[in-house]
Amino acid sequence: MQISIREGDEFIKLGQAMKKAGLVGSGVDAKMFIQDGLVKVNGEVETRRGRKLYSGDSFSFEDKTVEIM
Repeated sequence: MQISIREGDEFIKLGQAMKKAGLVGSGVDAKMFIQDGLVKVNGEVETRRGRKLYSGDSFSFEDKTVEIM
């Protein structure tokens, strides 16, 4: 799956990217999954909801991988 950064923005935050990809219903859900260590960014566990993702980064959650474009 791929999602795009909004036109004019350099990055998207991890929690926002999870919502945009439809993997969580709310920011609160994203926060809980991230803090519990269930999300990987570029293959490494990430616990910061505000982690900035740039074009070329990817994250995975529940056997789904999302690429940032």
